[in-house]
Amino acid sequence: MSDFRNGYTTAPATADMSVDAGLRGFMLGVYNKVALGLLVSAVLAYVTGSVPAVRDLLFSTAVFPDGVTRLTGYTLLGMIVAFSPLVILLGSNFVMKNPTSGGASALYWLIVALIGASMGTVVLLYTGTSVVQTFLITAAAFGALSLFGYSTKKDLSGFGSFLIMGVIGLIIASVVNMFLQSGMMQLIISAAGVLIFAGLTAYDTQRLKMTYYALGGNQTAMSVATSYGALSLYINFINMFQFLLMLFGGRR
Repeated sequence: MSDFRNGYTTAPATADMSVDAGLRGFMLGVYNKVALGLLVSAVLAYVTGSVPAVRDLLFSTAVFPDGVTRLTGYTLLGMIVAFSPLVILLGSNFVMKNPTSGGASALYWLIVALIGASMGTVVLLYTGTSVVQTFLITAAAFGALSLFGYSTKKDLSGFGSFLIMGVIGLIIASVVNMFLQSGMMQLIISAAGVLIFAGLTAYDTQRLKMTYYALGGNQTAMSVATSYGALSLYINFINMFQFLLMLFGGRR
């Protein structure tokens, strides 16, 4: 996994960039894991946003005059669930120096479960039609961007470094806007977020492809890379989806 985290700026000299059955299988394993992760997240989001006994553990809600129950805030447990994925991801860089296949997979599913649970906010804030439409748009964009990252011969490594800096800027700006509550700043953050995570989708796809060739058929290492690659693409998808909802989603 250390190889995948470090990334590859160029393909190894022995890489055959033609269609490769092993590469197809590797990438299919990544995409299958992403798809299953999104399904699990959707189920958890529906449960935490719709089942009162579970919803009230994580979120503060109120019934408005129009009869619709809407989000008004987080409980302490809800705050922990919402911020723990970031803490776990940062901590895993120090704790999991040489992760096993099982450890990498466990990390993936833990992050998926926590993000899915915290996305009950989507159910409480946006209409069902808006959520479905935005999800389909995100899926189409994600597929096109990932295909570009897979097929392009242009080296995206320098572009990726710029985008990762952009993610750090997004996090800082989002924290600041939690106190400022500026609608214009939120609009700018959302637009920038869509562009940044769209770029990261293409970058991470290319990085996965380079990782496959660099690992040289090591099945254990590829199993670890599959989980971490799926995690990167899953996070890109979720962030694009959420930022697009903030821009175009219809509120309940």
